[in-house]
Amino acid sequence: MSVLILIHVLSAIVGIGPTFFAHLLTKPNKNVGELRIAMNYMRLLEFFPKIGGSIAVLTGIALFLVGEYGPFTQLWLLGSLILYILIQIIVIGFITPPAKKVNEWLDQPENLELTGAPPEEIQTALVSIYRRFYLASSLGLLLFIFMILKP
Repeated sequence: MSVLILIHVLSAIVGIGPTFFAHLLTKPNKNVGELRIAMNYMRLLEFFPKIGGSIAVLTGIALFLVGEYGPFTQLWLLGSLILYILIQIIVIGFITPPAKKVNEWLDQPENLELTGAPPEEIQTALVSIYRRFYLASSLGLLLFIFMILKP
């Protein structure tokens, strides 16, 4: 049981961890070179939530099935699952599309040599991504609070 808890906690940290500093990478008012570097890091970091988050969900279900945590409808348990789902919806549904738009703009051949500020449309997308990562980070913090303060 201790090993399962360890795997669950570590995978949750790895799975949600990038969300806590992704807003730093997407901070608006970057020049094109800085933005290109930041978005490359974002692409690399996408791997961790996919793997870590999946393992966290699976080990969480396993812990519930083998442990004595009481009914599934407890606030900390059901709330944790709902928060995790909300974080996924925010990242996949509301952050990924504008991030894809920014990456597509950066990858256009005519933009490869640009050095100044990106156009207003890209800045607007960055503001959107930035704010949504703050929301996801806040929900992630609440998720960890639920998991730590469980009865």
